[in-house]
Amino acid sequence: MNMMNTMNHLVTCEKTSFGYEGRAVVSDLNWGVQRGDYLCIVGENGSGKSTVVKGILRLIPPLAGKLVFAGELKRNDIAYLSQQTAEKKDFPAGVYEIVLSGHLGRMQFYRPFYSRKEKDDALENMKRLGIDHLKHHCFRELSGGQQRRVLLARALCASRTLLVLDEPAAGLDPLISAEVYTLLKQLNEELGLTIIMVTHDIPAAIRYANTILHLKNKQLFYGASAEYVASDIGKYFLHLDHDSGGLKKGYGGV
Repeated sequence: MNMMNTMNHLVTCEKTSFGYEGRAVVSDLNWGVQRGDYLCIVGENGSGKSTVVKGILRLIPPLAGKLVFAGELKRNDIAYLSQQTAEKKDFPAGVYEIVLSGHLGRMQFYRPFYSRKEKDDALENMKRLGIDHLKHHCFRELSGGQQRRVLLARALCASRTLLVLDEPAAGLDPLISAEVYTLLKQLNEELGLTIIMVTHDIPAAIRYANTILHLKNKQLFYGASAEYVASDIGKYFLHLDHDSGGLKKGYGGV
């Protein structure tokens, strides 16, 4: 997809390169995420996926090209769930406290207490994700799936505009992984939440996301999920059966 209408984009890369100490890790990026999009970034280890995420989070500047944000998109309008955060199972805190803490980044000045609106928002997000009954439980005592729900509720407190996730289903069994992906799709559709997700699970990416960005230290593909499935790179990585149009024996990622 070479031509982009950037008018409704929250984030746009225009001939962009990202890297460290002047050396590009990923280059020649031309893509954008629109409001309400569900974009999955896929690719092999070392292909630049996490580096792009750092650019989106404004942790590193572009080495070349432009990274453009919609005028209304502020730093605190981007919620981020890292793989490292998702893997921490020993938080010595209660569920309600963790969800509430999602508001911290949006507080414009220090105050010792959360507002009633923030508390109500936390409870609403817990109810939305089906964990309101876990309000007084300790995070580290929860199952992996419950912990992911808690962290997603925390992310919703941080932002209802853009959610960036790095391998949110890492370390989960297939059933719980599918549950996480389904939850994200529901949040995308019901709240209009824009999602950018890094994943190794390409079949899940094309099932739940509407747009795919495939990297290998440069942009190999950017476009609709259906277009990706039909593309040469999609067929290769999905082991698409040309005769039946179905998937060959499972391919879990790259």
